[in-house]
Amino acid sequence: MADPERAAGMARFFKSGPGEYGEGDRFLGLTVPQVTTVAKENLGLPPAALEELLEDERHEVRLLALKIMALECAAKRTSSQRRRELLDLYLRRTDRVNNWDLVDASAPDVLGRAVLAGLSTDVLYRLAASDLLWERRIAIVGTFPLIRSGSLDHTFALAALLEADRHDLMHKAIGWMLREAGKKDEARLLAYLDEHAATMPRTTLRYSLERLDPEARAHYMQARKRVS
Repeated sequence: MADPERAAGMARFFKSGPGEYGEGDRFLGLTVPQVTTVAKENLGLPPAALEELLEDERHEVRLLALKIMALECAAKRTSSQRRRELLDLYLRRTDRVNNWDLVDASAPDVLGRAVLAGLSTDVLYRLAASDLLWERRIAIVGTFPLIRSGSLDHTFALAALLEADRHDLMHKAIGWMLREAGKKDEARLLAYLDEHAATMPRTTLRYSLERLDPEARAHYMQARKRVS
């Protein structure tokens, strides 16, 4: 299934060059639907087999493991024991969830659903305090299921906690989650922006404003410019 030409383009897109955030990552050149198809054919792999996939240097092989985990955690028929096994593996091997798409494909279903089901939210704040970029992204993106359920407290709290993060990939993730929170409660997003728009990174602000009306977007972007 590998496509060398596509793989070369993916290596550039996912910044795998020296000094870039995905340095050293290798690609087969597969699409997400291709990987998802293979994942659906291999549900139920034991944790040891999934961990072996996570350890693979090829990006899509790690994505395969994470897709299997996410699909199973999202399925109602999955047992609580299996969910716990998958979550334990995920939290133990966050070092292999090491690119933004891998985080986004897995954190909501594997971690976020567990938090929604009663796992202590302390794990989100522990990950948010990590020196590892990908763990910080897991923390904020992991709140997506909470947002969908209407529970917004931790998204706003983590956004404020991570506001000073220096990495652009965090700026985008935080802005994305704020935008999603605003779909559920626009008044609360506006209140958050009243307090934070002047100091939050420009990218975070732009992402968070995308669904607001033009007048509101202009107002908050102007507030950001006044302190730039």
